[in-house]
Amino acid sequence: MVVSIARMATIKKPIVLKSKFSKMLKRIFLVVVIFQISACSELQQVINQLPNGGITNDQIAGGLKEALNNGITNQVSKLAVEDGFFKNELTRILLPEELQKVDNTLRKIGLSKLADEGLKVLNRAAENAVSEAIPIFVDAIKGMTFTDAKNILLGDKNAATQYLQTATSEALYQKFNPIINNSFKKVGADKIWTDLITKYNNLPLTKDVNPDLTDYVTGEALKGVYRMVEVEENEIRTKFSSRSTDLLRKVFALQD
Repeated sequence: MVVSIARMATIKKPIVLKSKFSKMLKRIFLVVVIFQISACSELQQVINQLPNGGITNDQIAGGLKEALNNGITNQVSKLAVEDGFFKNELTRILLPEELQKVDNTLRKIGLSKLADEGLKVLNRAAENAVSEAIPIFVDAIKGMTFTDAKNILLGDKNAATQYLQTATSEALYQKFNPIINNSFKKVGADKIWTDLITKYNNLPLTKDVNPDLTDYVTGEALKGVYRMVEVEENEIRTKFSSRSTDLLRKVFALQD
């Protein structure tokens, strides 16, 4: 009889443990579901707590679109003028790393003016291309959904810039590259670079270089454009005075 009871105990124990484990899994699942629902309603809860009674989804999307348009108007357009890249420390295009020795060597032997001319034509090419960015940005902004706007508003400090970069980088590259290539020809970059590189290659104890800079300058120009969009985004996110309209102030109050 004792043996029988002991056997029954050993049989029922796993069943009890399984039942407890099942209840635990259900509780965990319930917590996960509640967390997901809370995350989805986070923005709406913030909206409902606003003293003015809230803000509509359309207003949120509109505010983000306005902010991005401001970034283009206030910052990117500045790059499209002469010296927009060259005299801006944030966007000035320098030689690629493997060609820095060319610039340094020319300056050491008294050819700083030639080196400066070489840099200027790189930046001029980028300045010529930037005006093509604005309509592409505008199209990307028009296509922004409320979900995009919500993710930007509650995302990283450069979420708007990241959105634009994802939405426009391929199209911008395709626009910039031929313009930069043509610009090199237009301003005589071929001659300048041929002269610069020839002089460098004629120096003793130097390894000959023959760079194709069109792709490099295209990439650097894109970096400069997105960098200036990020500057404006940071201003609006962190400085109340940069929120120039009631809509911007209302929308960005949600992320303060």
